[in-house]
Amino acid sequence: MTTTIACFSGGKDSTAMLLLMMERGERIDGLLVTPTGNELPEVWGHWSRMAALVGAPVVRPKGPTLADLITAHDALPNHRQRWCTRQIKIEPAIAWSKANPGATLCVGLRADEEARSGIISTSVPSRFPLREAGWGICDVQAAIARHGITVPKRTDCALCYEQRIGEWYELWRDHPEQWAQGEAWEAATGRTFRSPHPSIPGRSGRDTWPAAMRDMAARFAVEPPARGLKLLQRDREGQACPARSRWTSRTGSPMLHP
Repeated sequence: MTTTIACFSGGKDSTAMLLLMMERGERIDGLLVTPTGNELPEVWGHWSRMAALVGAPVVRPKGPTLADLITAHDALPNHRQRWCTRQIKIEPAIAWSKANPGATLCVGLRADEEARSGIISTSVPSRFPLREAGWGICDVQAAIARHGITVPKRTDCALCYEQRIGEWYELWRDHPEQWAQGEAWEAATGRTFRSPHPSIPGRSGRDTWPAAMRDMAARFAVEPPARGLKLLQRDREGQACPARSRWTSRTGSPMLHP
């Protein structure tokens, strides 16, 4: 039996992909999610709401959690050890697809990011609904606004080493339990999520803020990262899009560009 499974992170592109498929009347047999066990609470809520909206179950492949891998590796993921994405997300998704040979995975790559191929899609049967419709970032933003969907600010791990200083501050301010877990992991492994500066002890190599979460917390308590928060807000506001972007949909649906 042939099935259509949407790879769903919960970010803006995979959310818009679901909305596009729903607008076109496509059957969606499941939403494939690969949780790390370290998501922020709003991510799980978004997964559940979108599954209910499109009328498809959440499919969760068997795989390790971030906590499992930190224990197994006795290390934290970082720029040099990117095993978290590979072992928690990519490998379980590929294994699930190969165990379900009739499934085609739908991946949310846009038409305006031609250089991206997607790791999962090079290994298993896949298609790209956003590219099929010619959708770029402006179409994605329009679809989300049209349906009144609130996409979580972050869909990565709460303790992702890639996050910016403004996001670290928001984690410290808004999610003390996740912050405490991060400090505990850093203490247990003797490492930090943020890459240390090669020559300045205690400082991160990415900015002028501390590398260790404990030291970041002490500084956040007296000095919020004003510039980092401003840049974060600018990025979240997204690019300004005209009424009709140059990536106009080729579906011909009157719903796509009100």
